[in-house]
Amino acid sequence: MATPAPPAVAEQALVARVTELTERADALPDPRSRALADELAAAIVQLYGEGVARLADALGPEAVAALAARDDLVSGLLLIHGLHPVPLAERVRAALDGVRPYLASHGGDVELLGIDAEGVASLRLSGSCRGCGASQTTLELAIEAALDEAAPDLTGLDVEGAVAPPPRREADAGPDVEWVTLDGLEALGRGATTGAAGLLVANVAGTLLAYRDACAACGAALTDGVLLGGRLTCASCGTTFDLPRAGRCVRDATLQLRPVPLLRNGGPVRVALAP
Repeated sequence: MATPAPPAVAEQALVARVTELTERADALPDPRSRALADELAAAIVQLYGEGVARLADALGPEAVAALAARDDLVSGLLLIHGLHPVPLAERVRAALDGVRPYLASHGGDVELLGIDAEGVASLRLSGSCRGCGASQTTLELAIEAALDEAAPDLTGLDVEGAVAPPPRREADAGPDVEWVTLDGLEALGRGATTGAAGLLVANVAGTLLAYRDACAACGAALTDGVLLGGRLTCASCGTTFDLPRAGRCVRDATLQLRPVPLLRNGGPVRVALAP
Protein backbone atom coordinates (compact mmCIF):
# COMPACT_ATOMS: atom_id res chain seq x y z
CA MET A 1 0.00 0.00 0.00
CA ALA A 2 1.45 3.36 -1.02
CA THR A 3 2.30 5.87 1.69
CA PRO A 4 0.27 9.09 1.35
CA ALA A 5 2.30 12.16 0.43
CA PRO A 6 2.86 14.72 3.20
CA PRO A 7 0.31 17.59 3.09
CA ALA A 8 2.89 20.12 1.85
CA VAL A 9 4.01 17.83 -0.97
CA ALA A 10 0.41 17.05 -1.97
CA GLU A 11 -0.40 20.78 -1.98
CA GLN A 12 2.58 21.55 -4.21
CA ALA A 13 1.53 18.80 -6.61
CA LEU A 14 -1.98 20.23 -6.85
CA VAL A 15 -0.67 23.74 -7.48
CA ALA A 16 1.63 22.40 -10.18
CA ARG A 17 -1.27 20.51 -11.77
CA VAL A 18 -3.50 23.60 -11.80
CA THR A 19 -0.70 25.64 -13.36
CA GLU A 20 -0.14 22.99 -16.04
CA LEU A 21 -3.84 22.78 -16.94
CA THR A 22 -4.15 26.57 -17.06
CA GLU A 23 -1.22 26.81 -19.46
CA ARG A 24 -2.69 24.06 -21.65
CA ALA A 25 -6.06 25.82 -21.72
CA ASP A 26 -4.40 29.13 -22.66
CA ALA A 27 -2.60 27.34 -25.50
CA LEU A 28 -5.78 25.98 -27.12
CA PRO A 29 -5.83 27.10 -30.78
CA ASP A 30 -9.60 27.66 -30.90
CA PRO A 31 -10.59 30.98 -29.22
CA ARG A 32 -14.05 29.60 -28.42
CA SER A 33 -12.49 26.67 -26.60
CA ARG A 34 -10.25 29.02 -24.63
CA ALA A 35 -13.22 31.18 -23.69
CA LEU A 36 -15.22 28.11 -22.62
CA ALA A 37 -12.30 26.91 -20.45
CA ASP A 38 -12.02 30.34 -18.80
CA GLU A 39 -15.76 30.43 -18.14
CA LEU A 40 -15.70 26.93 -16.64
CA ALA A 41 -12.77 27.79 -14.37
CA ALA A 42 -14.49 30.98 -13.20
CA ALA A 43 -17.70 29.08 -12.41
CA ILE A 44 -15.80 26.46 -10.41
CA VAL A 45 -13.96 29.15 -8.43
CA GLN A 46 -17.28 30.89 -7.73
CA LEU A 47 -18.89 27.63 -6.61
CA TYR A 48 -16.09 26.74 -4.20
CA GLY A 49 -15.96 30.34 -3.02
CA GLU A 50 -19.57 30.13 -1.94
CA GLY A 51 -18.81 26.90 -0.08
CA VAL A 52 -15.77 28.41 1.64
CA ALA A 53 -17.85 31.43 2.67
CA ARG A 54 -20.49 29.22 4.28
CA LEU A 55 -17.84 27.23 6.15
CA ALA A 56 -16.24 30.46 7.38
CA ASP A 57 -19.62 31.70 8.66
CA ALA A 58 -20.27 28.40 10.44
CA LEU A 59 -16.85 28.27 12.10
CA GLY A 60 -16.74 31.91 13.15
CA PRO A 61 -13.98 34.54 12.75
CA GLU A 62 -11.73 33.34 15.58
CA ALA A 63 -11.65 29.71 14.44
CA VAL A 64 -11.11 30.74 10.81
CA ALA A 65 -8.28 33.09 11.80
CA ALA A 66 -6.58 30.35 13.82
CA LEU A 67 -6.87 27.88 10.94
CA ALA A 68 -5.57 30.39 8.40
CA ALA A 69 -2.58 31.18 10.63
CA ARG A 70 -1.38 27.57 10.62
CA ASP A 71 -2.42 26.42 7.14
CA ASP A 72 -1.07 28.25 4.09
CA LEU A 73 -3.49 26.53 1.72
CA VAL A 74 -6.53 27.62 3.72
CA SER A 75 -5.10 31.12 4.03
CA GLY A 76 -4.59 31.29 0.26
CA LEU A 77 -8.14 30.13 -0.50
CA LEU A 78 -9.56 32.71 1.89
CA LEU A 79 -7.52 35.43 0.19
CA ILE A 80 -8.66 34.37 -3.28
CA HIS A 81 -12.29 34.71 -2.24
CA GLY A 82 -11.83 37.89 -0.18
CA LEU A 83 -12.69 36.08 3.05
CA HIS A 84 -9.49 36.29 5.08
CA PRO A 85 -10.53 37.17 8.66
CA VAL A 86 -7.35 39.11 9.50
CA PRO A 87 -7.30 42.63 7.98
CA LEU A 88 -4.57 43.33 5.44
CA ALA A 89 -2.91 46.03 7.55
CA GLU A 90 -2.75 43.71 10.54
CA ARG A 91 -1.13 40.95 8.49
CA VAL A 92 1.40 43.42 7.08
CA ARG A 93 2.32 44.67 10.57
CA ALA A 94 2.74 41.09 11.81
CA ALA A 95 4.99 40.26 8.86
CA LEU A 96 7.16 43.32 9.51
CA ASP A 97 7.38 42.42 13.21
CA GLY A 98 8.59 38.98 12.20
CA VAL A 99 11.46 40.33 10.09
CA ARG A 100 12.31 43.25 12.40
CA PRO A 101 14.89 41.30 14.50
CA TYR A 102 16.88 40.58 11.34
CA LEU A 103 16.77 44.25 10.33
CA ALA A 104 17.73 45.33 13.84
CA SER A 105 20.80 43.11 13.75
CA HIS A 106 22.02 45.36 10.93
CA GLY A 107 21.06 48.63 12.61
CA GLY A 108 17.89 49.10 10.59
CA ASP A 109 14.13 49.17 11.09
CA VAL A 110 10.96 49.41 9.01
CA GLU A 111 7.67 51.22 9.62
CA LEU A 112 4.30 50.80 7.92
CA LEU A 113 3.02 54.26 6.96
CA GLY A 114 -0.23 53.03 5.47
CA ILE A 115 -1.98 51.07 2.74
CA ASP A 116 -3.86 52.96 0.05
CA ALA A 117 -7.16 52.04 -1.58
CA GLU A 118 -5.33 50.22 -4.38
CA GLY A 119 -3.55 47.90 -1.94
CA VAL A 120 -0.10 49.52 -2.13
CA ALA A 121 1.77 49.54 1.18
CA SER A 122 3.94 52.55 2.03
CA LEU A 123 6.98 51.66 4.12
CA ARG A 124 9.73 53.75 5.67
CA LEU A 125 13.19 52.25 6.25
CA SER A 126 15.33 53.77 8.97
CA GLY A 127 18.85 53.20 10.21
CA SER A 128 21.76 52.06 8.09
CA CYS A 129 23.37 48.80 7.08
CA ARG A 130 26.69 50.43 6.34
CA GLY A 131 29.61 48.66 7.92
CA CYS A 132 28.02 45.23 7.80
CA GLY A 133 28.25 42.48 5.23
CA ALA A 134 24.59 42.45 4.22
CA SER A 135 23.66 44.87 1.43
CA GLN A 136 20.51 46.96 1.56
CA THR A 137 19.20 44.81 -1.27
CA THR A 138 19.39 41.77 1.01
CA LEU A 139 17.45 43.58 3.75
CA GLU A 140 14.74 44.61 1.29
CA LEU A 141 14.60 41.03 0.05
CA ALA A 142 13.82 39.84 3.57
CA ILE A 143 11.01 42.42 3.87
CA GLU A 144 9.50 41.49 0.51
CA ALA A 145 9.62 37.78 1.29
CA ALA A 146 7.87 38.32 4.63
CA LEU A 147 5.12 40.35 2.96
CA ASP A 148 4.73 37.89 0.08
CA GLU A 149 4.10 35.15 2.64
CA ALA A 150 1.70 36.98 4.96
CA ALA A 151 0.03 39.43 2.57
CA PRO A 152 0.14 38.23 -1.05
CA ASP A 153 -2.90 40.40 -1.74
CA LEU A 154 -0.75 43.54 -1.58
CA THR A 155 -0.55 45.07 -5.04
CA GLY A 156 2.73 46.91 -4.51
CA LEU A 157 5.28 48.51 -2.18
CA ASP A 158 6.32 52.15 -1.90
CA VAL A 159 9.51 52.37 0.17
CA GLU A 160 10.86 55.68 1.39
CA GLY A 161 13.62 56.78 3.73
CA ALA A 162 16.02 54.08 2.59
CA VAL A 163 19.70 54.78 3.02
CA ALA A 164 21.28 54.89 -0.42
CA PRO A 165 23.79 52.07 -0.85
CA PRO A 166 27.27 52.81 -2.17
CA PRO A 167 27.75 52.63 -5.96
CA ARG A 168 27.75 49.05 -7.16
CA ARG A 169 29.81 47.48 -9.86
CA GLU A 170 28.47 44.71 -12.06
CA ALA A 171 30.79 42.27 -10.30
CA ASP A 172 29.18 43.20 -6.96
CA ALA A 173 25.71 42.02 -7.99
CA GLY A 174 24.68 39.09 -5.82
CA PRO A 175 23.18 35.90 -7.24
CA ASP A 176 19.50 35.12 -7.08
CA VAL A 177 18.50 33.50 -3.83
CA GLU A 178 16.10 30.71 -2.93
CA TRP A 179 14.08 30.65 0.27
CA VAL A 180 14.63 27.25 1.90
CA THR A 181 12.64 25.76 4.80
CA LEU A 182 14.70 24.39 7.70
CA ASP A 183 12.70 21.82 9.66
CA GLY A 184 12.92 21.44 13.42
CA LEU A 185 14.43 24.82 14.24
CA GLU A 186 11.25 26.10 15.90
CA ALA A 187 12.26 24.09 18.99
CA LEU A 188 15.83 25.44 19.21
CA GLY A 189 16.21 26.64 22.79
CA ARG A 190 17.57 29.97 23.96
CA GLY A 191 21.33 30.10 23.97
CA ALA A 192 21.57 27.05 21.70
CA THR A 193 23.15 26.71 18.27
CA THR A 194 22.86 24.16 15.50
CA GLY A 195 24.11 23.55 11.99
CA ALA A 196 21.80 23.26 9.00
CA ALA A 197 22.32 23.57 5.23
CA GLY A 198 25.82 24.95 5.65
CA LEU A 199 24.62 27.52 8.18
CA LEU A 200 25.04 28.22 11.85
CA VAL A 201 21.66 29.02 13.44
CA ALA A 202 21.62 30.49 16.96
CA ASN A 203 18.83 31.37 19.37
CA VAL A 204 19.86 34.63 20.99
CA ALA A 205 17.35 35.80 23.63
CA GLY A 206 14.50 34.14 21.73
CA THR A 207 15.53 35.46 18.30
CA LEU A 208 16.87 33.09 15.65
CA LEU A 209 19.89 34.38 13.71
CA ALA A 210 21.58 32.62 10.80
CA TYR A 211 25.14 32.91 9.48
CA ARG A 212 27.28 31.01 7.04
CA ASP A 213 29.03 28.28 9.01
CA ALA A 214 32.56 29.59 8.55
CA CYS A 215 34.71 31.58 10.95
CA ALA A 216 35.72 34.92 9.43
CA ALA A 217 39.16 34.57 10.98
CA CYS A 218 40.21 30.97 10.28
CA GLY A 219 37.47 29.51 8.06
CA ALA A 220 36.65 26.68 10.47
CA ALA A 221 33.07 25.55 11.16
CA LEU A 222 31.35 27.41 13.98
CA THR A 223 28.96 24.70 15.12
CA ASP A 224 31.36 23.67 17.92
CA GLY A 225 31.76 27.26 19.12
CA VAL A 226 30.63 28.56 22.49
CA LEU A 227 27.69 30.99 22.62
CA LEU A 228 27.45 33.24 25.68
CA GLY A 229 25.22 36.30 25.88
CA GLY A 230 24.96 36.64 22.12
CA ARG A 231 28.71 36.32 21.55
CA LEU A 232 30.01 33.25 19.74
CA THR A 233 33.62 32.14 20.15
CA CYS A 234 35.18 29.98 17.45
CA ALA A 235 36.40 26.67 18.89
CA SER A 236 39.35 26.56 16.46
CA CYS A 237 40.96 30.00 16.80
CA GLY A 238 39.22 31.62 19.76
CA THR A 239 37.91 34.62 17.80
CA THR A 240 34.66 36.04 19.24
CA PHE A 241 31.80 37.43 17.16
CA ASP A 242 28.79 39.49 18.30
CA LEU A 243 25.80 37.76 16.68
CA PRO A 244 23.14 40.44 17.41
CA ARG A 245 25.43 43.02 15.78
CA ALA A 246 25.46 41.26 12.40
CA GLY A 247 28.29 38.91 13.39
CA ARG A 248 30.95 41.58 13.82
CA CYS A 249 34.18 40.51 15.46
CA VAL A 250 34.50 41.87 19.00
CA ARG A 251 38.20 42.83 18.71
CA ASP A 252 38.81 43.26 14.97
CA ALA A 253 36.39 45.49 13.01
CA THR A 254 37.65 44.08 9.70
CA LEU A 255 36.28 40.61 10.51
CA GLN A 256 32.60 39.73 10.23
CA LEU A 257 30.52 36.61 9.76
CA ARG A 258 28.26 36.35 6.72
CA PRO A 259 24.63 36.89 7.86
CA VAL A 260 21.78 35.11 6.10
CA PRO A 261 18.16 36.39 6.00
CA LEU A 262 15.89 34.28 8.20
CA LEU A 263 12.10 34.41 8.47
CA ARG A 264 9.98 32.93 11.25
CA ASN A 265 6.49 34.38 10.83
CA GLY A 266 4.73 31.91 13.10
CA GLY A 267 5.44 29.05 10.71
CA PRO A 268 8.45 27.06 9.53
CA VAL A 269 11.86 28.70 9.70
CA ARG A 270 13.07 29.81 6.24
CA VAL A 271 16.43 31.15 5.11
CA ALA A 272 17.62 32.76 1.89
CA LEU A 273 20.35 30.73 0.19
CA ALA A 274 22.24 31.36 -3.03
CA PRO A 275 21.66 28.54 -5.54
